Amino acid sequence: MTDPLKTGSTIGILGGGQLGRMLSVAAARLGLRTHIFEPGAQPPAGDVAHRITTASYEDTDALEAFARSVDLVTYEFENIPTTALDTIEAITPIHPNRRALGTSQDRLTEKTFLEGIGLTVAPFADITDAASLHDALAGIGAPAILKTRRFGYDGKGQVRIMAAQDADTALAELAGAPAVLEGFIDFTCEISVIAARNPQGEVACFDPGENVHRDGILHTTTVPASIPASLRTDAVLLAGRVLNALDYVGVMGVELFVTPGGLVVNEIAPRVHNSGHWTQNGCTVDQFEQHIRAISGWPLGDGRRHADVTMENLIGDDMDRVPALAADPSCALHLYGKADAKPGRKMGHVNRITS
Repeated sequence: MTDPLKTGSTIGILGGGQLGRMLSVAAARLGLRTHIFEPGAQPPAGDVAHRITTASYEDTDALEAFARSVDLVTYEFENIPTTALDTIEAITPIHPNRRALGTSQDRLTEKTFLEGIGLTVAPFADITDAASLHDALAGIGAPAILKTRRFGYDGKGQVRIMAAQDADTALAELAGAPAVLEGFIDFTCEISVIAARNPQGEVACFDPGENVHRDGILHTTTVPASIPASLRTDAVLLAGRVLNALDYVGVMGVELFVTPGGLVVNEIAPRVHNSGHWTQNGCTVDQFEQHIRAISGWPLGDGRRHADVTMENLIGDDMDRVPALAADPSCALHLYGKADAKPGRKMGHVNRITS
């Protein structure tokens, strides 16, 4: 794409969950339309998008029709089948690019890439069988975490190994899936940087947020993070380094551990990110508009924060708190329109302005 998208153009979004929903709202504010491609019926994004296609990622005819109906394609999650991307990319551009997606889809590929550009990651090893796991534990030590190389999120697809004798049980839990072993990191806190890059190479980052997890799911993100200003600068520069190395276009979430020895990269996510939801009420241009701007070739917003914010995910029966939160003048509610409040299911989030 050489020219910026004009108002009235259509952006295709693979995935119709809450991220696709909020991307659609941001696009609409800029006079752009969105077309959602989603296998599941009645997805959250369907309430606000201009158009929705309900079809499988194996449905080549539907994918081709979708690709022809839009000016470019983006996505709200990483685990999109390669064959679907091949079909779409033959017709219309995909942002972020396939290299970024392929790198983030596989934990081993991701960590190898990050080390290759000079960044620090947790000690890791490729696990193919019981013998390789025992060898890796001998080198990395326990405790450690065994993770599937692909398809893990919100604490799924990973098992803690507290001692070497737990290895075989942990491997069995992953049911033969290709895996990677990661050593534990002694960290003081986890932060994330939401960063954006457009086709012209312009990069803009939001303030690092400080993350707290419960049961493997993000619970809160707080800005400003309780880290020195120099470390905030280091985190932002690190994120920009990742984007430039991938010739990235769009918004990316970069999760980092703060350790006594410096910043350690936990993982990258080539999309708008849960830990960036605070930007909706803390910045003039939030992460969703920033992503739409980036992939459309528009100038990026500067992302400066005008308020201190704590974002809290509303999960499952947290929805019972909605009336009280709605009555709190410091709270901005963002609900996803999901019908059933199931345990562990993200139903919405609240941004609480703290100053």
